[in-house]
Amino acid sequence: MRPVAAAGGRRPEVRHFHLTLSLERGAVTAARHDVTAALAEFGYTSRTAFSDAVLLVVSELVTNVVQHAADRSPTLDIGVTAGPGELVITVEDQDPRIPDLAPAAVGGGLRVVTELAAEYGGSLVAQPLPLGEGKSMQVRLLPPVGAR
Repeated sequence: MRPVAAAGGRRPEVRHFHLTLSLERGAVTAARHDVTAALAEFGYTSRTAFSDAVLLVVSELVTNVVQHAADRSPTLDIGVTAGPGELVITVEDQDPRIPDLAPAAVGGGLRVVTELAAEYGGSLVAQPLPLGEGKSMQVRLLPPVGAR
């Protein structure tokens, strides 16, 4: 995400959060807890439709790693970047298998993520990490006005 110059020559603030989790019992709960704290630090109000959507996206992406990649990936990385007009959630693991994101191919979890991304004017992208060391699932969301 590239910051855009704000009025008066100031650059808008871009905030980043990163978390590495072991794929063990409680990974989804830990991810939700820490992302909730990050959203609060970024100025997003909790218990809104938008913050709940972000937490559901995180839950579904982490659940997918636990269910489908734990045999190849002992850990996962979660990143949340909040910038002017968008919030980006990234979940990376060491499993190089890229899910098919075609509507007819996705399971229930990725279908929910795709629908939430669309609802908030964003997208879901799956791509390999450099050197075939895993994959990255990235969700871009456009927060509604007043979400923070």
